[in-house]
Amino acid sequence: MTSLLPSRPAARSRASGAARTPGQLRSDLLHRRPMALLATLGGFSAAIGPLLVCMAVGVVGWFLTDSGTHGTAGGGMRTGALAWLMGHGSGVHIQGAAVTMMPIGITLVCAATIWRLGVRVGEGVSGHGPDAQALAAGEKDLTVPVSAGLFLLGYVVTAMVVVSVAGSSTTAPSDGRVMLWSILLSGLVGGPAIAVGSGRAAVWLAPVREGVRQAATLVRTMLVAWVVVGAVVFAVALLADLGTAVNVMSQLHLSAGSAVLYIVLMLMLVPNAAIFAGSYLLGPGFTMGVATMVSPTAVTLGPLPMVPMLAALPDDGPTPGWTMALLALAPLTAAFVVVRRGRILSGTLGGTVAVAAAAGFVAAILLGIVAALAGGAIGPGRMADVGPFAWDTLLRAIPSFALGGAIGAVVAHYLPGRRA
Repeated sequence: MTSLLPSRPAARSRASGAARTPGQLRSDLLHRRPMALLATLGGFSAAIGPLLVCMAVGVVGWFLTDSGTHGTAGGGMRTGALAWLMGHGSGVHIQGAAVTMMPIGITLVCAATIWRLGVRVGEGVSGHGPDAQALAAGEKDLTVPVSAGLFLLGYVVTAMVVVSVAGSSTTAPSDGRVMLWSILLSGLVGGPAIAVGSGRAAVWLAPVREGVRQAATLVRTMLVAWVVVGAVVFAVALLADLGTAVNVMSQLHLSAGSAVLYIVLMLMLVPNAAIFAGSYLLGPGFTMGVATMVSPTAVTLGPLPMVPMLAALPDDGPTPGWTMALLALAPLTAAFVVVRRGRILSGTLGGTVAVAAAAGFVAAILLGIVAALAGGAIGPGRMADVGPFAWDTLLRAIPSFALGGAIGAVVAHYLPGRRA
């Protein structure tokens, strides 16, 4: 954390008159850049990077669809920009029908870009702010809050410009939802990234109790592990009925280039499918249209759109008896995570069980929030209601994850070589 060091290597070398290496010169110049410029440009770059990729994919898709015979390259770029906006919850209207489901794959790409550039901005502003002596004298260190605010400003302004340019009265993306999601992404991801990159996070988190750190690590690992389990189950279900998916693709009559682009677009919805599968494995399941339900105990479906991914859905009607065994995957996953991460747990048996159970409780709450965000309308009529039963998913996830975490903590506590 450069700004909190009593003296800097560059300053010492200047004081002694020693020549600085090229690396020291670059580091010194980096820390001398204006904080306002670094943070604002960082937010702008974090927004524009994934946007340009989406626009490029849109142009490629326009060309591959019919070799550019219909429409213009500008239309392809606008389509890519709308996809980027949908990753920020904007929703669009297609031929008068609202499509509000967020492609979480695009959202994750945007979040990863924000984190990476946020860390770089933090490294760039680490030399700003008071040093150790000034902090001891009572001076406040506002480097991270100011940088995070400017980063957020650059991101939000860019997003609002994209809404005004790419949107139209026909597509009607929601500028309010774009602003909200831009603030959430750049604030909740970019702010911590700047704190980590600047070194302030290490100082601020030093007084935090060890149990809180252990629980936070378990929460993150549990949530990621459960999404991975959902993705694996979705992939297995799709492969089990791959013939149906191929048949649907053939009925779409796509060219080779269009088929490749279509598959790439479907990949952006794989995280949504993984969350749907996770809700299914917990018991409540999800809806695939108005008055439908897909769960381990019952499957009620109606007419479905021509989407190859939907081949992973189970057959309509009564379910096999073995599907009830899938409900054990949630506590087993939580227990497995705690056992694998058991080396970070320390303290008495009661303490480790409490930490693991609390981590399962928090992970379940976050999963419920994610399940609520994964659904939405994907078309007119009955397709206006598609998504997991978020509240029921939350209620089922709490005992499953908390109990599994507690069992895993007991195993980890007595397992030789696993305790810290």
